[in-house]
Formats: sequence, C-alpha cells, structure tokens
Amino acid sequence: MGEEPVGWRRWAPGLGVLLGYDRAWLRGDLIAGVTVAAYLVPQVMAYAEIIGLPPVTGLWAVLAPMAVYAILGNSRQLSIGPESTTALMTAAGIAALVGQVGPGRRAEVAALIAIAVGVVCLVAWVARLGQIANLLSKPVLVGYMAGIGVLMVVSQYSKLTGLAIEGDNPGTQTLSLVSQLGAVHLPTLLVGLGVVVALFALRAWAPRWPGPLLVMLTAAALVAFTPLGSLGIRVIGEVPRDLPQAALPNLEGIDLLQLAVAALGIAVVGYSDVILTGRAFAARRDERVDATGELLAMGAANVANGFLAGFPVSSSASRTVIGDAAGSRTQVHSLVAAAIVLGSIYLFSPVLGAFPQAALGGVVVYAGLRLVDLSELGRIGAFRRSELVLALVTMAAVLATGLLNGIGIAVGLSILDLIRRIAHPHDGVLGYVPGIAGMHDVDDYPRATQVPGLVVYRYDSPLFFANADDFLTRALATVRRADPRPRWFLLNAEANIEVDLTAVDTLEQLRRTLDGQGIVFALARVKMEVREQLSQVGFVEAVGEDRIFATLPTAVAGYAAWYEREYGERPPGIPEATTTQPKEEK
Repeated sequence: MGEEPVGWRRWAPGLGVLLGYDRAWLRGDLIAGVTVAAYLVPQVMAYAEIIGLPPVTGLWAVLAPMAVYAILGNSRQLSIGPESTTALMTAAGIAALVGQVGPGRRAEVAALIAIAVGVVCLVAWVARLGQIANLLSKPVLVGYMAGIGVLMVVSQYSKLTGLAIEGDNPGTQTLSLVSQLGAVHLPTLLVGLGVVVALFALRAWAPRWPGPLLVMLTAAALVAFTPLGSLGIRVIGEVPRDLPQAALPNLEGIDLLQLAVAALGIAVVGYSDVILTGRAFAARRDERVDATGELLAMGAANVANGFLAGFPVSSSASRTVIGDAAGSRTQVHSLVAAAIVLGSIYLFSPVLGAFPQAALGGVVVYAGLRLVDLSELGRIGAFRRSELVLALVTMAAVLATGLLNGIGIAVGLSILDLIRRIAHPHDGVLGYVPGIAGMHDVDDYPRATQVPGLVVYRYDSPLFFANADDFLTRALATVRRADPRPRWFLLNAEANIEVDLTAVDTLEQLRRTLDGQGIVFALARVKMEVREQLSQVGFVEAVGEDRIFATLPTAVAGYAAWYEREYGERPPGIPEATTTQPKEEK
C-alpha cells in the first residue's frame, strides 16, 4: 500500500500531492476535469431542485467543497460535491425545520444543515471515530439506498407531469398521481421520460459520453427551437451571474435538536459513501484512504459550503467513475471541473436558464432508479436469504418512516444484526482428520473422528453478557450428545479473545456442572490478557494450573497422561505424537 503520511501531510494529504505534482499527470487531469464538469453541471442543478432551492445553488455548492477536498482529502479520484442521497436527506431535514421558521428561509436552513453536518464530521475527527463508516452493513446500505432511490422518483412526480401532487409519503403521493392521470401535461411528461430513456441508452451504448449534459442541451434546444416551446413546458429561467457572499446563517427560531438529528443522519450516510467509494478506487492504484482523515476533509468541505450558501455534500460514485475512466490522476481534475463550473455561471447562464425543469426531473429519476440496485439485491439473496430480508426491511422502513427515521432504523438494524451474529456465533467440536495435521471442526470433514472420552469444543466469539447463556447452553448440549460419555471437556479458547464478568461466572457455572458429572474441565490456547483476567477473579485457581494448556497438542497430551494414570493404558483415538505431555506443563 501507499506510504503512511507524516507531519502536516497527515491532515492535508491532498496538499502534499499538489506540491509534488508531476507534469505528466496534467493531461489526464485536464481531460477528466472537463469530462466530470460536463456531467456535473446538470446533475448538481437537478439536486438543488430536489432540495427546493434555485438550480444555481447546486453550482455554488461545487466550488468550496472541491477546493477544500483538493487540500485535505485522501483520495486522488473522489469527486466531491452535491449528491443525490444527501440532497434528498437534506430535503427531508429542511421539511422538518422550515415549518418553524417559514419557507422564505429554506436556503438558510440548507446552509445551516451543511454547517451542522460539517461539525458532526469534525467532532468525529477529533474523537477519531473513523469507524463510523462501519455503522451500516452492506445489506442495510443497499436497502437504504434502494429506499432513497424510490423516494427520489416519487419526489419528481410533479416536475414530470405538471400536476400538483398531494400527500406526505410515497403511497399517498402515488395515489394522488393516479387520481389525476387524465390531467397530465403530456409535453412535460414526454420531455422528462425522454431524458430518462436517453440517459439509460447513453449509459449502455456510450458510457464515456457526458450523458446528462448532452440530453439537457438537447432538451433545451428542442424547447427553444421547435413547437415544443409553445406547449407550456417550464424552463429554469434566469440564472444569477454572481456568487454568494460568505456569511453565517441565522440560527434564530431553529430547533437545534432537530438540526442535530438531521445532520447526524446525513453525516453517517454521506461519510459511509465517501469511504466506500474512496477505498474502492484507492485499492486499484495501491493507495490508501485514511478513514479518520476523511472526516476532517468532509467536515471542512461542508462547513465551508454552509458559509457560502451551499448545502450538504458528499462524494459522487458516478462522477468518480467518469473521472477515473477519463484519466484522472489527482484532485487537480476536481479543480479543473470547479473552474469550468465557475465559468459556466458567468458565461453560460442563459444556456443554463433554458434547461427544462422536466429534464432536470428526468435526471433525478435516472439517478434514483440507479440507486435501486436489483443485481446487488440478487447477489445478496444468493449469498444468504437472511441478509436479503434485512435489505428489504431497511428499504421498507425508509419508505414507511421517511429518510431521517430510516437512517436510525438502518443503523439500528445493522447493530442488531451484529449482536445476533455475536450472540449466536458458530461453534464446533474438534477432531482428527486423516492426512491433515492438527485438529479440525468435525462438521467440516466427514472423515474426522473425535477422541473417545474427550470433547474439544470451540466457540467462535468473544465471551460476554450477550452470548454467555448461549455458550453455556450449547456447551452442555455438546456434552450430552457426546458418545461415549466424555471424561474431559476441553475448551479451545483461541476465539474467546475477550471476556467480561458475566462470561467468567458462566465459565465457572459450566466448570461446576461438569465437575458434578465427574467430567474434568480444561482450557487450551487462552490469550495472555484473558488468562490474567481469569486469574484475578480466582477462576484459574479453581480450574487448576495443570488444566490450562498453551496449545491443543499439549492439552491432548495432558488428557492422555491423565487417562494413563487413571486407567493404566493409552487412550484410544490419539496420534502417537501427542501421547507424551511436555514436562513444563506437568
């Protein structure tokens, strides 16, 4: 992997890359920057419309994040800026807050959410909580994204049809659409659906072409220069040619708790996307993305964006793919894209103003449909049906409860899935396999044989309060099933890398139960830290030093020595090499 950054390069790795820039990289970065900008301009304008802001706000929201990430970011390929998921989540956050302060402050609330998202990321960076990216498992993340995709499609009903859609959830909004089908404005619908079809066609047949820009320019030309323009198709209208002034949005009347909840949800999802995408592209080039360092980069990018009248941003996987395919080598490609966006605001605002609103809605629908990854859902189902159920439940939760509640449910489901796996892990009984050294799970090898009278048991998890009873129940069940009746129960503790007091008490209960049945309790492969903990509470003394072994072979040898003392003969089923116990463990 790439070298570990040191000194100031740890918190500004992007600046380190820029200072050591190789001119050989410039051609690839220039081409990639132009290509990404061609995709980006119509995309970010559409995402601003999702939030309910003027389309030019999407262009503003590109400039500061790209510049900040070029300095502080770890990834050379990642395209930072407005993104469909965070845009829709921001819209949900605004809906919860704007009722308190009035619709006239919608842009201000969006900027406040961006700053709050940045603060969440910066606090997590200070606390070194880079593992926040792991709060969402893959099935939960796929289901969550699918739910967001459906909500994005539903959110564009009005722009695609020209209807006034009523309702506050996908079900009621769909019913509202169905009840008004006879009043759909067909020219608007044709433009919107035409954009969706064209984008999918270009993705399939010309993936390197700047699809969003091409279809938006085509739609604008058709409305401007054909009879379509006289059929009532609405366009964006005037696009301001200036930039916002840096300012702190007004907090008056804002429910800070509601603001924090919205920001936390956006931060978790946005940051997860940054890490997943960044690591995927870094791995291709033998580079490294520091999870904690990305918190600083994303935090600073969002704070800067909020002060410049922007809204929350994260990474765009689609633009990252496009930039990488076009030859991006560093974040210089993002700086080139930002420069083109800036030029577009000042030089091409009349063209941008001619974009039909239905076409922007089509871009959003296209992005939403791509979030519903049917192939990935199929792959999850083929791997494990329970994980597919988890993905579908997450998707349903998002659709039923909304985005902000959905993120809480998604994180909760991930945590519950983790607890389920730890609370009921794999266990196994070990035996010998002909021709294979060591001891192995007898369920994995049909030819494996157990040592008669010796149960070698392994429980593949740390032992703590959540699985202590499960461990005890399954261990005793293993003893009951053993044939012949066991004389020794040997716990292979290599996977039990941690114990708590509840687990220690459970181990003692198991030892006493086995002792009452005349069965010797022994331990093997106990981690030194765990052994010290067991010793502090008297468990090692209760078991006996001569019943705690460093390895499985010495433990089996200990059983063999005990058996010979008790019965005067070598125990059956043990290889010759293990029948002699080392002196140091006598």
